Amino acid sequence: MSPVLHRYSPFTFVAALLLAVAVALPARAQVQIDITQGVVEPLPIAVTDFFGETPDEVQTGAEIASVIAANLQRSGLFRPIDKNSFIQSAAALQNGPNFPEWRIINAQALVTGSVQRQPDGRYRVEFRLWDVIAETQMVGLAYFTAPENWRRVSHIVSDAIYKRITGEEGYFDTRIVYISETGPANARVKRLAIMDQDGANHRFLTDGQFLVLTPRFSPTAQEITYLAYYNDRPRVYLFNIDTGRQEVLGDFPGMTFAPRFSPDGNRVIMSLATGGNTEIYTMDLRTRETRRLTNSPGIDTAPSFSPDGQRITFESDRGGTQQIYVMNADGSGVQRISFGQGRYASPVWSPRGDLIAFTKLLGGRFYIGVMRPDGTGERILADAFHVEGPTWAPNGRVLMYFSETPSGPNGETKQSRLYSVDLSGRNVWQVPTPLDGSDPAWSPLIP
Repeated sequence: MSPVLHRYSPFTFVAALLLAVAVALPARAQVQIDITQGVVEPLPIAVTDFFGETPDEVQTGAEIASVIAANLQRSGLFRPIDKNSFIQSAAALQNGPNFPEWRIINAQALVTGSVQRQPDGRYRVEFRLWDVIAETQMVGLAYFTAPENWRRVSHIVSDAIYKRITGEEGYFDTRIVYISETGPANARVKRLAIMDQDGANHRFLTDGQFLVLTPRFSPTAQEITYLAYYNDRPRVYLFNIDTGRQEVLGDFPGMTFAPRFSPDGNRVIMSLATGGNTEIYTMDLRTRETRRLTNSPGIDTAPSFSPDGQRITFESDRGGTQQIYVMNADGSGVQRISFGQGRYASPVWSPRGDLIAFTKLLGGRFYIGVMRPDGTGERILADAFHVEGPTWAPNGRVLMYFSETPSGPNGETKQSRLYSVDLSGRNVWQVPTPLDGSDPAWSPLIP
């Protein structure tokens, strides 16, 4: 019997662009955030409750506004203003903002909207983003969706606001797959779980009967590859979130580690241990043919493609200590790039291609950091008793990882939680999970 997976029903909604997008303003500059400048001062933004006439519309409108504000605040780039300071009501805003009243509370940007139930039972959710200083509309969109999908609309609106003000894609309409953990340290039960990036809509995908490890998303489809121990034998699985279909990718001799998709979604790269030697292989998902890429006496593992698919980063102890290397996609041109103090592991190439995230162990303490693909510019973003497993948001501006800390009267047990951190290293948030969590993987934007 294979691991039991429970179907995760996809969201369904229809979006329509109904309002003018980005009104040009020749006389005054529009509100914007330059996120290429490192640490930036959060932009004061007012997110009003979306207007509704019936009780369910009013409630949904308030919930949508709450999720949008929370998303923007977690990004570290926005500072939502306390709603108790708002002067103009949601109803009055339907006739347009009174901009002087929003400048009084120092708002630079304003989000307004409405929720209306349609005759077919769907909601029409409309929002507008305003530049308070320039007194102009920056963007306006409307969506039609089933009432139960209001959270996803909230994330899509958040992405639209993020993109309009920063000029870069958002990352809120995404999912996280991770390992949910329970039980004592010597007998942990590990289940595959999935949720929205903010912890909502949580689902378990496996029942804990078999050990599961290293889930990873496909960059081109809502598919996951992961490792499961079936009757004490490692198997690599593929699982389609939208259809619930699963299949065995490979039942390999020896040990299998860290399967991960190629950027085009057509291959999986992993490390296989055979004959006492651990090397990196790729498998073509269409033909199931495998190809060996490395050949060294050391342990080569944790491979990750560059976003253009031309290079691979991985960890290896071929030089005597655990370090990070890069090579061409065919296995040629191997170069070591980590030269700082300590041991380096679990490298992951940024979706932007500009950075590689890693885990570092130095002096009995763990660190999450980033460096350029040539090894320069190393920066530490987080550190703790044990932090590991960095994964990138699809826009390459935020990382998620897990942190393990001792717990219990004498520290005999450990508690594991998920955290996110931006590239400044100053904006750290705990991601809520119902149980302990480890080894997160961030999805691409949901199609």
